[in-house]
Amino acid sequence: MRRRVIQPERIERVVVRGVNWVGDAVMTIPALRELRRILPHAHITLATRSWAEGLFADADFLNEILIYDRAPRSLKAVARQMREWHKRKFDLALLFQNAFEAALIAAAARVPFRIGYATDGRGALLTHPLAIPEWRSNRHEVFYYLNIVAELEELFYVEAGASHPSRPERLLSNLLLHSSLGQEEGLAPAFFEPQFSLNISDERKAKARELLLSQGMTLDKTLVALCPGSTNSRAKRWPAERYAEVADRFIKEAGANVLLIGSPDELDVSLEVEKHMRQRPFMLTGKTDLAQAVAILSLADVLITNDTGPAHIAAALGRPTLVIFGPTDPRTTRPYPAVAEIMRRPPDCAPCMLRDCPIDHRCMTAITSDDVFERASMMMKKHLTGAFT
Repeated sequence: MRRRVIQPERIERVVVRGVNWVGDAVMTIPALRELRRILPHAHITLATRSWAEGLFADADFLNEILIYDRAPRSLKAVARQMREWHKRKFDLALLFQNAFEAALIAAAARVPFRIGYATDGRGALLTHPLAIPEWRSNRHEVFYYLNIVAELEELFYVEAGASHPSRPERLLSNLLLHSSLGQEEGLAPAFFEPQFSLNISDERKAKARELLLSQGMTLDKTLVALCPGSTNSRAKRWPAERYAEVADRFIKEAGANVLLIGSPDELDVSLEVEKHMRQRPFMLTGKTDLAQAVAILSLADVLITNDTGPAHIAAALGRPTLVIFGPTDPRTTRPYPAVAEIMRRPPDCAPCMLRDCPIDHRCMTAITSDDVFERASMMMKKHLTGAFT
């Protein structure tokens, strides 16, 4: 059966069901920007968790954020979201989230066009179900979301056989061949690069400076941010004593301000770093919401972090970001922008994707504090000279 053709000129209101993790949310930014490109006049609503307001508050590619927080198995919250979607009379739903519930809400709200991957047994609820790409396991996750917008663009201009003055010579569906990843594999020359830029208003930056001043920090020094925790995996944590060694060197040798950041759940790790230090860091772990953390990261000269959400945020903000990888696979989940670099010394057992190391954590202990200090210092120099661009 031929799929229904979507006419772009009739799409006035779009809802995007966002993802549930901070790092994943950052990886959807290029897809959201491409959606704005192909639907420049549509009203685009992002339905997502409340924390995402702090991430997308100044986004120029969205018109509205619709909050959807719910406790597990809360049917009232699901019904409330169905009513909200129906009330807004969306013409199109793009589902970045893979869950059955996302498709159920879209179908119950009678959104005419519903596009997403046919995962979790939800294919029948979608008007345009998409197959999981064969390349998903060995390509960066950013392309998983971009591919949904690619399919939408093809529905606009290929199935309808339409020509359009703004239609690019290449379809977004060819993006895998024309990305930097394609270049690395000897494919076609690149002329498409995912656009990650994340806007932070001058007002938010000013408030971030005020917050740093309130902690006793002077703003005329280099700002080195450290995120030594990880909320969903202890195996991803580089040893606290090595973070401490790096922090001490930046304070003593570079005269830098060193700032520890993270969520309340990561406070114990930051306190462990502070305990091992000889110098005094500034402690903001657990003291900021996501909006404040994002604004602070926009001021950092470098972020040194484990494989966490802040790594993706800082890179999207254009700040030098050094990510220490151990049990996870950087091919698919590393921060994508060029200002981000990874530090990795993988043994034969990596990537294992385990949350706790069953042996001696050799993937992380192989990385020394000298390695990290020297790489982070070089990254700051590259940023100052414009070598990243």
